[in-house]
Amino acid sequence: MKLDEFSGGVNGRGPAKAGLDPAATRKGREMATARDNAPTDDQEALDLAADWADISQGLKKDLGSQLHSQWIKPIQLGAFCKDTGTLDLFLPTEFSANWVADRFADRLSLAWKIARAEVRQVRITVHPRRRAMPELRLGGGSTVASGAGNAAVAAPAPLATDPQASGLDPSLTFPEFVSGTGNVLAVNAAQRMAALETPQFAPLYLKASTGQGKTHLLHAIGHAYAAARPGARIFYCSAERFMIEFVQAMRQNEMIEFKARLRGFDLLLVDDIQFIIGKSSTQEEFLHTIDALLSAGKRLVVAADRAPQALDGVEQRLLSRLSMGLVADIQPADIDLRRKILEHRLGRFASTHVPADVIDFLARTINRNVRELVGGLNKLIAYAQLTGQPVSLQLAEEQLTDILSANRRRITIDEIQRTVCQFYRVDRTEMASKRRARAVVRPRQVAMYLAKVLTPRSYPEIGRKFGGRDHSTVIHAVRLIEELRTRDADMDGDVRTLLRQLED
Repeated sequence: MKLDEFSGGVNGRGPAKAGLDPAATRKGREMATARDNAPTDDQEALDLAADWADISQGLKKDLGSQLHSQWIKPIQLGAFCKDTGTLDLFLPTEFSANWVADRFADRLSLAWKIARAEVRQVRITVHPRRRAMPELRLGGGSTVASGAGNAAVAAPAPLATDPQASGLDPSLTFPEFVSGTGNVLAVNAAQRMAALETPQFAPLYLKASTGQGKTHLLHAIGHAYAAARPGARIFYCSAERFMIEFVQAMRQNEMIEFKARLRGFDLLLVDDIQFIIGKSSTQEEFLHTIDALLSAGKRLVVAADRAPQALDGVEQRLLSRLSMGLVADIQPADIDLRRKILEHRLGRFASTHVPADVIDFLARTINRNVRELVGGLNKLIAYAQLTGQPVSLQLAEEQLTDILSANRRRITIDEIQRTVCQFYRVDRTEMASKRRARAVVRPRQVAMYLAKVLTPRSYPEIGRKFGGRDHSTVIHAVRLIEELRTRDADMDGDVRTLLRQLED
């Protein structure tokens, strides 16, 4: 779901002062107006999604992209109880839910009250259907002699061999992973790590930027290894969870049990390893865990958003362990792979027809990461199903503006003028000239319209780029081209063609 305008902090006394953009809010409301015949529950869900879109983008401006991406973006909307005025907001882990509740609960509550008066409170919790995660800490069981000083410690309780109980997502398997030239090394290395034969390189280090598939491959390795070795002890966790369990074990004097359990796994999968850096005690324990697993012939796979050498604050000994196996890089998906991913994903929506030009449009324009690409397709199909509208290029442009704008490269007004002049075969100087011949005016108006759509420039700034024209001239041009697109197929086709040329 996309998040729109809430900025200005918690002291505002109305939509304007609180930072709610009236245009963005109005657009969110229009999502509901378009589906008067939709079921009430569906309308309510879409209305909530529209309000969340308004709120979240403002939080992004207030908090910055990094904090927003880490803590606000994972929030999922839950149910809204009209009787109590309580809205549930879900996060994937207890740690993240507690963090958001401690730091952002007041801000979120105020934002929702401004956007929707009937919301009296928000409740931030873990999603009730989150997958079960096995505890690393041990309790009970028989005792065995410790190797150090023969101290009696609790023996590891039976380890779950069910993939889902090991923290694995059942939907993230090798058959569901679409491979291409940018990820072929990582895929082959992951499959080799999951095979019966002893892998040639250990540990396996998967490196990829956000949303390119490294987490999917971690889960796929776990599922394939479980299938190849029934009864194998497998555990997937994030670096965040590793640190939480480590700290709890230290506080409760259960470090021996913690180590025994952790090193009892046949396959350990650790995600987002970049978050374990800077913590000397957890680095030390992770280093010993790597040594213990590898010396026992067990398997370790880690994933991060950067190469080992780029990890800030990592100890040299741990760096050498992480680099001693194979570092497999996952490159950003190219346009061919993005098309393959979309076509593969469409298999889940057999009842909804998505035209080929829409697939091509999404593959060309949503290019930052695969997660956004799939999310855009899901959002488009969900909107079409809930409102009864057919999927079309126009619907994609209207409903995915947030994702599309985030993926557009920075385009300059000079580039727009040059492209428009080439398309209409007029001289570049006509963009700033005073001539009012139709053959010149219309391309100039199209260029002004594209400048407003594709750049963050204001009307006065755009006017200055077109021979010092007044901002009212630019406003007139933008509104005229918008109107012409709705009733003139040729004009709409020209603008679409120019958009494609500028965005490629």
